[in-house]
Amino acid sequence: MSVTTLVSCGSKVAPWCVAVALVLSSGDLRAQVLEIGIGTQNTTTNTVTGGVVIKELGLLEKNLPKTGKYKDFQYKLNWQNATSGPPITNGMMANNIHIGMMGDYPLMVNGATGQATNNPTQLVAIIAYNAVGGGNGIVVHKDSPFYELSDLKGKNVSVPFGSAAHGMMLTSLQKKGLPPDFWSLVSQSPEVGTTNLQEKRIDAHGDFVPFAELLPFKGFARKIYDGAETKVPTFHGVTVRKDFAEKYPEIVTAYLKSLIEANEWMRKNPKLAAEKIEEWTKINKEVVYIFLGPGGVHTLDPTIKKLLIESASGSYAILQKLNMIKPLDMGAWINDSYIRATYKELGLDYDKQLAAFDTYNVTGTDPVCNAPVNDPKKVGEVWIQGGEIVPFSSPVCALLGVKKFTTEGKKFNAVYLVDHELGIKVFADAAFYAVKPDAKNPEVVPFLLKKDAEAYAAKNGGKLATYTEALNAINVGQ
Repeated sequence: MSVTTLVSCGSKVAPWCVAVALVLSSGDLRAQVLEIGIGTQNTTTNTVTGGVVIKELGLLEKNLPKTGKYKDFQYKLNWQNATSGPPITNGMMANNIHIGMMGDYPLMVNGATGQATNNPTQLVAIIAYNAVGGGNGIVVHKDSPFYELSDLKGKNVSVPFGSAAHGMMLTSLQKKGLPPDFWSLVSQSPEVGTTNLQEKRIDAHGDFVPFAELLPFKGFARKIYDGAETKVPTFHGVTVRKDFAEKYPEIVTAYLKSLIEANEWMRKNPKLAAEKIEEWTKINKEVVYIFLGPGGVHTLDPTIKKLLIESASGSYAILQKLNMIKPLDMGAWINDSYIRATYKELGLDYDKQLAAFDTYNVTGTDPVCNAPVNDPKKVGEVWIQGGEIVPFSSPVCALLGVKKFTTEGKKFNAVYLVDHELGIKVFADAAFYAVKPDAKNPEVVPFLLKKDAEAYAAKNGGKLATYTEALNAINVGQ
């Protein structure tokens, strides 16, 4: 005889404790279906190893506990994709999502909302970070006369309210001593902001990863501000419902083990990984690669670093001053015990990784300048269409490679360089350059921002140049 029963937790039935098809035979409990809600942001590229990669590779199913109290469990994974953090927070407050991922500002709102509504959540791991704020950015239409943040005074600017990009914009105003009404700011999702920018209905759009790179890559936008200018770290992390984690700690560590495996998969073959992530998310592989490839804008690292928590505390103070967040007990919100337990289970040294800020870098041998590729601040890469991603030792050598490959009839998916001022990876054709032509030793220095290239050129006796002008300033054989 079989009887199906619903078992509730308290006054309402919760998806993870509903249990439960209880199959009764001779009075014994035989099976229990546990539904786990996981809130993902598939198009937010620096969360993909916490979401869509785990899902598509089946990593969580592989790692979920199947012994002890879990021996008779049947798992049902309910993957719920959103384009930003707030809908995931709503799902967690409704107890439909138990594990979620979002950026720093939404994470704090998630924690504060949970504490205020007696649905506490905890930050249990980081997915990816940039130590100086790179990734969030502001873009304008490619034909816009605006080139820096100061040009946007009084202009119509949109950003997804409550997002990491919104936080970056609040921080940028505070650091420059500008009032909140410096611009006319409205809330628009990435999709709406993209359309309005393309149709010139707004002057600028602020957004989180990957949109400040994606829109210029698509050819109709230009980036005029990057979060790296704030020098304030930014990150995306993993939040869990506290009650779920305390009842099922082994499931939380199974998820974190899957996250670590997804990070390793990304680093093992970043070109293939970028191609697969494009297939799963429709975000261009070249944009995925600029964030998560070697030397990418974001570093994959699950440890909860002191630098990031100090940054979050500073950001919380900004939100609190603007009356944009409920009280948040940071000590109760942050819980590194699960990621520590995961590292211990995998035989890894958590404290060693906690202190490290290294990432994996572009390496190899420069095929044009015949030099080792070993300086992360100067490297370049050329992604040949239908071919490999070729490393170069310097901006000059990378552009010489572009010219050489072009004469061979090759086309390119992307060319990557490193911004001399901000230290982040940039698309070469979207960069500005300070150029000093020289028959034997030309200097080509790339920058994301026009003002930085102009300042460097003026200081060092060079001239401002576009990508095409920089290519024309050097010759194969130099």
